[in-house]
Amino acid sequence: MANLWQFFGLPDPEGNSTREAPAAPPAAALTPVHVEQSTLAAIEPAPVMANTTARSLQPSSERLQPPLDWTGPLTPDGEPFHDLGLHTGRPQALPSKALRYVAPDVMKRIHTQPILQRVLQGDTVIVDLRPLVHMESHQMACRRELKYMGDEAGVNIFSLDQEDKLLMIPGINVVVDMEKHELGLTPLM
Repeated sequence: MANLWQFFGLPDPEGNSTREAPAAPPAAALTPVHVEQSTLAAIEPAPVMANTTARSLQPSSERLQPPLDWTGPLTPDGEPFHDLGLHTGRPQALPSKALRYVAPDVMKRIHTQPILQRVLQGDTVIVDLRPLVHMESHQMACRRELKYMGDEAGVNIFSLDQEDKLLMIPGINVVVDMEKHELGLTPLM
């Protein structure tokens, strides 16, 4: 009985191969029989064509030899096994751009010089002014300072909410779509 590996034409990695050498047909069945006309009615002709096609459909008992430079796993039968879940590519390089989140420190300050350095490296910075909820004049001073920093870097600052308390500063060479103003999951539903 065939198993799942044979169904897909793959070697069985556990070695539970049900391959058996096909039984050799009798020599009389493969050779043409010369019988006189009188005995022809008593002897049925041998199905020569049926035996040869059935034998050609059997799986071959030849084993595939792995290539000379094969370093992968082998099945118990000695055939090369290609593990599709094994990733042997080159190591992934660390990303050069990041998304940074900045909130006011304990003294309620936003440090713009480190933000400017990150923006010039290509990082996108999200500045959260929501902790300054009761300090409207301090929020305005932080927005003004971020505006000067954005002008110095040559980037625009975008508001992500209606109260202008969540600001996004895209990094250098970061593309921002300004056509659509749809945020959140509501437009997707």
